[in-house]
Amino acid sequence: MRTAEVKRRFLAHFEAAGHTAVASAPLPADDPTLLFVNAGMVPFKPYLLGQETPPYPRAASVQKCVRTLDIDEVGKTTRHGTFFQMNGNFSFGDYFKEQAIRLAWDLTVKPQADGGYGLDPDRIWATVYLDDDEAHALWRDEIGLPEERIVRRGKADNFWSMGVPGPCGPCSELYYDRGPAYGREGGPEVDEDRYLEFWNLVFMQYERGAGTGKEDYPILGELPSRNIDTGMGLERMAALLQGVDNLYEVDETRPILDRAAALTGKRYGERSGPSAAESHPDDVRLRVVADHVRTALMLIGDGVTPGNEGRGYVLRRILRRAIRAVRLLGYQDPALPELLPVARDCMAPSYPELAADFDRISAYAYGEEDAFRATLHQGSTLLDQEIGRTERKLPASTAFRLHDTYGFPIDLTVEIAAENGLAVDVDGFRELMAEQKRRARDDARAKKGGHADTAVYRTLLDAHGTTDWQAYTTLTTDSTVLAVLRDGGPVTAAGQGQIVTVVLDRTPFYAESGGQESDAGMLTGPSLSAEVLDVQRPVKGLVVHQVRVLDGEIAPGLPVRAAVDPQWRAGARQAHSGTHVLHAALRTTLGPAALQSGSYNRPGHLRLDFSWRGGLSPETRSEVEDVANVAIDRDLPVEVRYMPLPEARRIGALALFGETYDETVRVVEIGGEWSRELCGGTHVASSAQIGGLTVTGESSVGSGQRRIEAVTGLESHRYLARERDLVSQIADQLTAPRAEVADRVTTLIHQLKNSERETSRLRDQLLTFQATQIAASATDHAGVALAVAHTDDNPRQLADHVTKALPADRPSVIAALAPSALVITTNQAARDRGLSAAHLIKTILNGRGGGNPQTAQGPRPTDPESALEHLATELTNQAN
Repeated sequence: MRTAEVKRRFLAHFEAAGHTAVASAPLPADDPTLLFVNAGMVPFKPYLLGQETPPYPRAASVQKCVRTLDIDEVGKTTRHGTFFQMNGNFSFGDYFKEQAIRLAWDLTVKPQADGGYGLDPDRIWATVYLDDDEAHALWRDEIGLPEERIVRRGKADNFWSMGVPGPCGPCSELYYDRGPAYGREGGPEVDEDRYLEFWNLVFMQYERGAGTGKEDYPILGELPSRNIDTGMGLERMAALLQGVDNLYEVDETRPILDRAAALTGKRYGERSGPSAAESHPDDVRLRVVADHVRTALMLIGDGVTPGNEGRGYVLRRILRRAIRAVRLLGYQDPALPELLPVARDCMAPSYPELAADFDRISAYAYGEEDAFRATLHQGSTLLDQEIGRTERKLPASTAFRLHDTYGFPIDLTVEIAAENGLAVDVDGFRELMAEQKRRARDDARAKKGGHADTAVYRTLLDAHGTTDWQAYTTLTTDSTVLAVLRDGGPVTAAGQGQIVTVVLDRTPFYAESGGQESDAGMLTGPSLSAEVLDVQRPVKGLVVHQVRVLDGEIAPGLPVRAAVDPQWRAGARQAHSGTHVLHAALRTTLGPAALQSGSYNRPGHLRLDFSWRGGLSPETRSEVEDVANVAIDRDLPVEVRYMPLPEARRIGALALFGETYDETVRVVEIGGEWSRELCGGTHVASSAQIGGLTVTGESSVGSGQRRIEAVTGLESHRYLARERDLVSQIADQLTAPRAEVADRVTTLIHQLKNSERETSRLRDQLLTFQATQIAASATDHAGVALAVAHTDDNPRQLADHVTKALPADRPSVIAALAPSALVITTNQAARDRGLSAAHLIKTILNGRGGGNPQTAQGPRPTDPESALEHLATELTNQAN
């Protein structure tokens, strides 16, 4: 049974049981505590935590998930993967244990001909929490599981919580006995490879307090309503139904692995033992490739792009691990163009949008591979420099910098260093990596409790309802202060000079979102003047204002006049509408692949990130700017419509990747279909009000991703005026008409380059002359020429020139002394006689230095004359 069919049957089963089928949320989590959705319950967390009222009493989903905490274990075991899909059914105060257990059992054992999975009921085991007599009795009496296949387990295994104060409860897990070929008999407590867990039913009925670990926390009492949260691993169920060993061998993963094996000439599974612990390194690498290529496909498909921070960094690491694994398997050509289409074909039956959007997805992935191949080259160059300055062992800090800054794998650093006779402080490197991970975990833990900080806002929302938000219709409102907050808690008042958070019953202020900065303005009242610094939505439905009290006092119950700065709003509208116009101009000029991936705008200024490989030429940039300004000059109408999300998609409204939208969306059109996007920002009434747009810059912000920046309105005119003044100043300095400035500057640059080339030519001539003199002074030692050079800079370059100046058929050794280093080189004739630069330098420097037979480097000896005499003696001894 194909994985897509496993998914379809799950949703059909629960829809028939009255559940609302909810589409998978995008992988980038709409949650400040997470980078990615890492469990099926994450999109439902506001309902399970009681933060929002669920729109349905019961739901079912197949949620895309990514977990990277154990990324280093991927491939080493057959249970770890970064991307997986979690089937889940949820009840929000509706049914509880009995129906959850019955629904899970029925789907699991129902014959495949009747729409179920058809697992053998005699091979299924259930675990329950130690004192959950109710679940134990349901499995035994209602389902009919024999007593010996119902296992009671402790809090660490069968009691669920989020790791922070909040909902918790016992759980019941289902295991399938795969037979003696997979391990020992005796149930899940004996062997969880043989007895494979495939479903976890969480009975969320208690509230837990603060504590550490999986067991050390108090149970505070019952929740107001009891919920069900279950998770069935889609890949695990597919493995069981397809009769394969693990998630790497199901139909959505194995073809990628097979293609990687074919590219590299490896045969998967031939040299591995019966357990994952005995896997051959080649098999581990093939599994890494299969897992990571699929994960990268899914992440880019959901709008994540490679970068150096957050989600982008995780994606970049996943892609580079896959590329590195292929190279270690012996394939040196670009691999992703061979592998990513296979992953697309595997996943498209479940996610057809991957096929439709593959041009964009592949552009990012292939661009990242190209960049990493260049990175490997850059890292190798830096590593060569570091080796030249190192005596015996490459410091941990250098290895860590290569890894962290350049993405240079530690195993490659060790390999190259060993070739140059050096060790690497691997233990120190691992300590630095561990410290980095500790900081990341501490940061993650700090963020994990972030939802608790919104408790005060949820209380206000429950008490007063949603904010009457009037940003689209007016710039002023008569409002009442509902609360004043400082340091996360309410205060009775705030006075002059204090910065506090203020909640109003209604507001005209735009809250920062969708790339648009929040409004500026004032709150005024009887004896009050307060400047609005920032406006946010900490929880859905509630708008809060950060203000600085300039005069008087602000307190709950105070009537105030909330007024947006009209010039600020006008500038913000120009910039936001300008962003839409610029996006449409890019797509008009470059084609539909130039799709926006992020934006930021504030009054008069905007930037737009878009997918594109390679920089824009000056001509293309000018064309984009011209298309945008033609649209502005045409005074196109700007219209806002509200419609269901499927209708917006049908008419081609563009959505920002990674964003989560409600079922009813706001569509902003400029000139009808010319620019049609989902957007919640403020906009001008017609395009002419943008007042002109000037592109000020275009650059790379990551592999396959560009950023274009522009100014609008008055800022556009000011920018052009500054450019005009700058050209005038240059023209005055060149004593040339402004129309001739570009030609005159080009001429000067050409002259400068010619001068630089001439200087380089003269420097090379001088170096060749010096090398000729040094070669002429070479001394003979048992038929081996020894040339000694002294230089203040770049001893390797001088040694290479001396080598070329000596006869190729004469065995020659060159010693180049610099203020801080000694370099020894040998020509081919000397190496044919068994002379090695690495051996010679270690001999005369008492083991210090290193390199290869042709070139070696070490520190300058304290007594150079004695060292050179030692070298001459060594040459004579070796030659004889």
